[in-house]
Amino acid sequence: MDTSATSVTFRDATYADVDALVALIESAYRGDASRAGWTTEADILEGQRTDPEGVLDVIKSPDSRLLAVERDGRIVACCQLEHRSDHAYFGMFAVSPTMQGAGLGKVVMAEAERRAREAWGVGEMRMTVISVRDDLIAWYERRGYRRTGQMSPFPYGDERFGIPQRADLQFELLVKPLV
Repeated sequence: MDTSATSVTFRDATYADVDALVALIESAYRGDASRAGWTTEADILEGQRTDPEGVLDVIKSPDSRLLAVERDGRIVACCQLEHRSDHAYFGMFAVSPTMQGAGLGKVVMAEAERRAREAWGVGEMRMTVISVRDDLIAWYERRGYRRTGQMSPFPYGDERFGIPQRADLQFELLVKPLV
């Protein structure tokens, strides 16, 4: 395993982590800083990706956990896991742009899947991805997720989720069996 993905620790995020998590998520998806990595949404969305309230909601929810991934005492990745009856939902996934492409995302995803299976006994992980994000969807497909063709609308007009730069944004449901 490469050095970027080694020596990381996983823990549940706390209230004290909110500012660091918001900064991480924003840096991975929005603005010029996000262009250092490959997960940027800067060309399709401006504005914020999340806010402190959105992160706090995940931390406080009894059915969710927000995994903080640390390396050398710094949060370098995170993801949301939410128990939804017979499956888990995977979201709020972010890896520091300077650490993308080195294998850390694969490690985080594998740990998230393991934790969802062990904690809740679910047989499937689900996520939604902006359907025009072909490179990101291909990355998930290489990890065993499949496209369902099931779409849901992007929340146009709600700037908490960003300011769309195109009119064709929607979310596609991706699923993976956890067996």
